[in-house]
Amino acid sequence: MATINLTKGGFVRRVADIDNLANWNFLGTRPALIDFYASWCGPCQRLAPILERISEEFAGRVDIYKVNVDDEEQLAQAFGIRSIPTLIFIPITGAPERTMGAMSEAELRTRLNNLINR
Repeated sequence: MATINLTKGGFVRRVADIDNLANWNFLGTRPALIDFYASWCGPCQRLAPILERISEEFAGRVDIYKVNVDDEEQLAQAFGIRSIPTLIFIPITGAPERTMGAMSEAELRTRLNNLINR
């Protein structure tokens, strides 16, 4: 399964109510990772093929989404995105965790495995 590009509408259906992020209620059925990126961002471009490989490896266990901050400014603002790439790790229960900057493939695997085992 490839990464899934999210618009505001897709986010509201698959992840959470954007207007009520303070009262976080994850709508997904399995853990998720959201990559906030821009097409012109060098680190984002280097991270993209890693996320595609990881999405295949974790298919059916973790949903991996991408949000283009230039196209989805409201989502970026809702999450307070100030630096890209920003990765949001979302467990089934509990609050999302944020990291800024690209990660290595090994680091991503470790974080996703930890997310699954929470």
